[in-house]
Parts: sequence; structure tokens; C-alpha cells
Amino acid sequence: MPVDEIARRAGVGAGTVYRHFPTKEALFQAVIADRMHRIIDKGHALLKSKHPGDALFAFLRSMVLQWGATDRGLVEALAGVGIEISSAAPEAEADFLDLLTDLLRAAQRAGTVRPDVDVLEVKTLLVGCQAMQSYNAELAAKVTDVALDGLRANRK
Repeated sequence: MPVDEIARRAGVGAGTVYRHFPTKEALFQAVIADRMHRIIDKGHALLKSKHPGDALFAFLRSMVLQWGATDRGLVEALAGVGIEISSAAPEAEADFLDLLTDLLRAAQRAGTVRPDVDVLEVKTLLVGCQAMQSYNAELAAKVTDVALDGLRANRK
């Protein structure tokens, strides 16, 4: 999408967009960083307001059903122009992994999540469930529940 169209949809002139973002890639990076920080803030709020296990599971579920459903198009569009989230907003990616680590460790300390799972495994599980959201949205919630059940401690 041309910058002129982005500016029109935002209700500003193209010059305004270019003053703040010299390239389309810089604009994309700012959008990614903003979205990631909103997600991170939501995760921190969950960690403070819920039981640690509930916080982790609520966060992961929302990441699949929200990010996978509403923001997946952004990820795919960025990939189409050669931009990956981890390289476009490395600080936000690091903050996200720190949050995910905090959520996971708190849930493990509470005895809700298996102790033998690490943050990279949880992130991989999350990415797989997000892919399911774009593949078959109707099954995504069920597949996510099944995957998250596999993280639970004391499964029978």
C-alpha cells in the first residue's frame, strides 16, 4: 500500500507521515513496536491481576485468538515486504520474551505449569497455534485449548 493511501486512511497528509517516518519500513516498525508494547502491557496487567497459571493461559489464549485473528494480516503483510517482527522491533521482541518468561516462571512456581517446559518451547507452541488461527479459525480455539492443556502440571 502506498504511503499516500496510508496517510489518507489515517486522516493526515503524506508529508506528515514522511516527517515522522522517513520510509514505509520505519512506519511498519513503529506500528509493530506499538502493537507489541500494547500486548506486553496487557500481559503485565494479567500477571498482576490473576493467579499466575490463569494469567499465563489467558495471555497465550488471547495471543492466539487476538493476534492470530486480528493482527495476522499485519504480520503477513510485513513478511511480504521482507520485514520480520523480531528484526523490525528487536527491543519489543526482547521485552515480549521477558514477559513470557515471567509469566511462565510464575505459573511454574505456582505449580500450574509443568516444570520441564522452557520459554522457547512455549513461544514455539504459541506460534504454531497462531498459524492454526490463519489456517482454520474455527478450529483454532479448540486446538489452542488442547495445546495449553499439555502445559498443565498434574494432568491426568
